[in-house]
Amino acid sequence: MSPSSTNAVAVYCGSLSGTQPAYVNAAISLGIALARANRRLVYGGGVNGIMGAVSKSVLQNGGHVTGVTPTAIAAGGGEGSGRKKLQDHEGLTDDQRSNMERIVVASMHERKVEMAVRAGGFVGLPGGFGTLEEVMEVATWTQLGIHTKPVVLVNVRGFYEPLRQMIKQGMQDGFIKAVNQHIITFVDGPSSFSEHDDFDWGAATLEALDAWIWEGGKPLFNWSQPGASEGEKLKAT
Repeated sequence: MSPSSTNAVAVYCGSLSGTQPAYVNAAISLGIALARANRRLVYGGGVNGIMGAVSKSVLQNGGHVTGVTPTAIAAGGGEGSGRKKLQDHEGLTDDQRSNMERIVVASMHERKVEMAVRAGGFVGLPGGFGTLEEVMEVATWTQLGIHTKPVVLVNVRGFYEPLRQMIKQGMQDGFIKAVNQHIITFVDGPSSFSEHDDFDWGAATLEALDAWIWEGGKPLFNWSQPGASEGEKLKAT
């Protein structure tokens, strides 16, 4: 169980924009920070909602993006309201578009594996069921010892506060060990939500990713099959 050698960041987020401008602004802020730090964005490949905001922000600021999309979603026109085609990121130059890599996979599970293998850490922006499922799966993979990578949740306007409380409840009721509470890091921003629109979520998120240290001790299981790559181990889950 060793840390990843890549500094790319996998971002999970909604294909809708949500009801608060701060959600999109946080995505744009993260995209700027990733581009400035020369850290590739790995994400689900959509151009709508928060997915579109973070990927477009990376590209507009000279960064590189890898979008991973299942065949069914690609054939159906993408995720989110309006279902723009994956190539329809508007307002980009040809040079900026050339920094976008697209990978089409057969299934949702293959999408998650492909994203995880390519990333050294994971970030959750606001999103729906898919975002929550993806965040919890990569956190579980850390707990199980399949990989050792940080999971950071961007807690814009307290969006992830219910999840933090659920983790605390799980600890109180004996389902989550105290040593594993540090698998997920919450970036809270200013105490006043009125400041969340303009807060530098990107810088705070990258700082949290880089500061994370595994404190869980020995992994629960040995996933080190001789000659098996990380991708092969993840596909077996």
